[in-house]
Amino acid sequence: MYPESMVRLVEAFAKMPGVGSRTAERYAFYVLGASHEEVETLSKLILKVKESTHYCKDCFSLSEPPLCHICSDPARDHSLICVVQDPRDIVAIEKAGDYQGIYHVLLGALSPLEGVGPKDLKIKELMERLKKGGVKEVILGTSSDTEGDATALYLLKHIKPLKIKVTRIAHGVPVGSALEFVDKATLSRAMRQRQEV
Repeated sequence: MYPESMVRLVEAFAKMPGVGSRTAERYAFYVLGASHEEVETLSKLILKVKESTHYCKDCFSLSEPPLCHICSDPARDHSLICVVQDPRDIVAIEKAGDYQGIYHVLLGALSPLEGVGPKDLKIKELMERLKKGGVKEVILGTSSDTEGDATALYLLKHIKPLKIKVTRIAHGVPVGSALEFVDKATLSRAMRQRQEV
């Protein structure tokens, strides 16, 4: 079989989401065949990401400085907040290119079966942002699955008393799919056709 260090590297790659044993082996052989400089650069980048990337103090997207580039951009519409489940959802919406507001990342969705309740998400932080004033509309950009819909309904119930307009991403995003897998055109149309709830 393989030397112990190679086996351990394959096992480490196989722990990554979506990486099976065959792909893990391919990754390990890539590392083995790469130059010393390429491997050193890769290892330094992995450490840098781990050490310097954290959540934005306002929206909980990924960032290196305390405020992410979207929250700190004065050209963005800070009266418009799109609430999403995951930082990857922001990337999907930004690729569509139509949205000019800011975001709030919940870092998950309500899922009683998995023990995820409101206290496990960044809902309290969202409500604190909204109570400060200045927000005219909240777009519920949670996924169109059971957990995403339950989260959207929960948020609607708590935001409506604040007299802030609440909209939901329009249909067009396939039911049961996560935003990160939706094509740009569909996501762009969904953002333009959002409806008040």
